[in-house]
Amino acid sequence: MARSSSRTGSWARRLPCCDGDGRNRFGGSNLSRDLLPSLGATAQQPHPRLRKNLVSPYDPRYKVWEIFLILLVVYSAWICPLEFAFLRYLPRAPFVVDDVVNGFFAVDIVLTFFVPYVDSKSYLLVDDHKKIAVRYLSTWFAFDVCSTFPFHSISLLFNRHEHGLGLKFLNVLRLWRLRRVSSLFARLEKDIRFNYAVIRCTKLISVTLFSIHCAGCINYLIADRYPDPRRTWIGAVMPDFREAGLWIRYVTSLYWSITTMTTTGYGDLHAENSREMLFGIAYMLFNLWLTAYLHRQHDKPRRPQHQPHQGLCMTEGLKQQETLDILPKAMRSSISLYLFFPVVQGSYLFKGVSSGFIQQLVTEMQTEYLAPKEDIMLQNDKPSDLYLLVSGAVDILAFLDGTEQVYGKAAEGELLGEIGVMSNKPQPFTFRTTKLSQILRIGRSKLMDIVQENAEDGQIIRNNFQQKLRVEQRLYIAMHQDDPVPAFERRMDP
Repeated sequence: MARSSSRTGSWARRLPCCDGDGRNRFGGSNLSRDLLPSLGATAQQPHPRLRKNLVSPYDPRYKVWEIFLILLVVYSAWICPLEFAFLRYLPRAPFVVDDVVNGFFAVDIVLTFFVPYVDSKSYLLVDDHKKIAVRYLSTWFAFDVCSTFPFHSISLLFNRHEHGLGLKFLNVLRLWRLRRVSSLFARLEKDIRFNYAVIRCTKLISVTLFSIHCAGCINYLIADRYPDPRRTWIGAVMPDFREAGLWIRYVTSLYWSITTMTTTGYGDLHAENSREMLFGIAYMLFNLWLTAYLHRQHDKPRRPQHQPHQGLCMTEGLKQQETLDILPKAMRSSISLYLFFPVVQGSYLFKGVSSGFIQQLVTEMQTEYLAPKEDIMLQNDKPSDLYLLVSGAVDILAFLDGTEQVYGKAAEGELLGEIGVMSNKPQPFTFRTTKLSQILRIGRSKLMDIVQENAEDGQIIRNNFQQKLRVEQRLYIAMHQDDPVPAFERRMDP
């Protein structure tokens, strides 16, 4: 129970996957569904069966694919403004890379036709090919195709020296891909599995850097296309700036952009003509808006998941349990057995017992959801319930010499509080959740009643418990003076 578990699962299970419209591809648009595991869901639970030739949105490989596309979006966000301003000076290599990147996004367009989605009304996974295609074609398909089309490579087939504004504006369509990053940040900010402050700071820094990059490139383009190069912000200090290296011109552009955004304004680089003055005015107005936006975002609560967000998660969990409670007893028992029978059967305490015993146990158990940093039970509390962790993670704590120490971690499928329940003594540990957790709970009296009705299974449980204590004796320091098993045996006696 108290051992540190290495069964953390694939890291890909933590990767968020979302569509460009901000919806989870397998979770619809409901916020709590992105955060709250479904009733009975565990990390080891098998994926739902889909129709042939479909890609499961739960597949870790698909999640990795989407994160890989996010990295390509970051590259596109950097290279697109750069090509917009320095197109005639760039070597051929970046355009070859662009074609490769476009190829990956073209593959994703095709792949999207084979990825099921969750219907927003029925909350069921839709794996019908026709419905998937209609949904995608009616939303973002046209925009995705336009942002993937290799306009520059096609233009070279007709005019190898085409550097007009028309082609540049067509290439800017690739910035449509930024919606993926925006949707990703929107989900991560609401996801209590990730640090809110880190995600928020990363988002604000990314917005600021992208704004500086775009402004510098646009300002250089204005100077590059002005008839008199010497009457430009860069030509006034570098008359032959077009002959300078690409890196020098790009760094100079960023230097102007960041000194203007921070209102430092050393005066060495400034507007020299009306075009640059108009752009400077627009850029400063944008800076005022961006500064206000950053301040407003910074003043938001640092951990909103502990306020209304946490309440939303708990409310959704209660609704699931309430829905289960209003069903007829036979149907409710069947659902509970389907969801929780494998989890209970896999617990060390109930290994080897009969299926009938497990069925009786499952039908008496209640499900609960607990937010992070919630105490399931406290040290020295009187034992009243036995808990089984279905999903999530729990720290095992104890006070020694006035300080709270972590003895271990309970992972999915492990029991909590069985020492107190089996020995009828105060709990030797405090159990505290570290992330959103789903647990099963059964009262001690109900458990003992079931054990009394099944004497053979009770003996198996006793042996399992003794073996566990011997294996992890060093962890159960609080029990070293007394043997908890005799109390359990007395409870089993008729």
